Amino acid sequence: MSKPKVFIDGQEGTTGLQIHERLAGREDIELLVIAPDKRKDLTERKKLINAADLVFLCLPDAAAVEAVGLIENSRTRVIDASTAHRTAPGWVYGFPELYKKPEEVIGTARFVANPGCHATGFLASAAPLVSMRILPRDYPLTCCSLTGYSGGGKKMIAQYESKEKGEELCSPRVYGTTLKHKHLPEMQKISGLDNPPVFTPVVDDYYKGMATTIYIHNRYLVGQPTAKELSLILMAYYAGQPLVSVAPYMEEPAYLAANALAGTDKLELTVSGHEGQSIITARFDNLGKGASGAAVQNMNLMLGFEETRGLAL
Repeated sequence: MSKPKVFIDGQEGTTGLQIHERLAGREDIELLVIAPDKRKDLTERKKLINAADLVFLCLPDAAAVEAVGLIENSRTRVIDASTAHRTAPGWVYGFPELYKKPEEVIGTARFVANPGCHATGFLASAAPLVSMRILPRDYPLTCCSLTGYSGGGKKMIAQYESKEKGEELCSPRVYGTTLKHKHLPEMQKISGLDNPPVFTPVVDDYYKGMATTIYIHNRYLVGQPTAKELSLILMAYYAGQPLVSVAPYMEEPAYLAANALAGTDKLELTVSGHEGQSIITARFDNLGKGASGAAVQNMNLMLGFEETRGLAL
């Protein structure tokens, strides 16, 4: 049997480079490569897209939509890393741990939308609690998400790594202050909430790693579980998952470093608080489970490989 042909459209971007790094040494696929001087050549891209069994789109939204329109067959499958299709009809949302049988949902899908990084951290905490009817759909959630600067792409990386960077880049910077961040539509839809959360992202002066936290008043939850009980509930939900886990509940306060899982493709949840209030923090690599690692995980499911093949555990 021939090896599946895989093409990364937009390989020169941060996400594309990270996907290529995970796939370059694999012998179970054939990686199609576009010549550097042809990367913006529509004819050449179209040729490779239609030659591939699976295409990763690591492109701006408009370009990702254009790329899907270049497909002229009923065979080529797509994983889109942009925001363009995450809530679009006909596309499967690529967060395997939110499905009972991801091999039957993502594994059989033709079009898969890779989650956003902030959305990944939010959904890992909120979506299971909504699906289990513990967190009411009308609950007014708030969320804060701290990320390393690599999530901003090449331009932001250059700014932070410049020798002439200003003082403002040496401290955490809150952004998305209009409360209309581009990840909000998927955060609301996939979680099942009636309203989007009040969400503020923060970028800081370190390369990669994320800490995404939601804030809960326990008395408004069904059954009024304590923080410790929420930890056990989520631990049971993710039991047996190779890439998402829940840390043991800690009675004493602790510092949670946002870059603790940098360099891996895993995500870990930590539940903290007491009887009346809880916070749930998802820590992961914004370039791993928050982007490229998740894309390769989805590819493995779609092509029938072991889910974690080629990933950093």
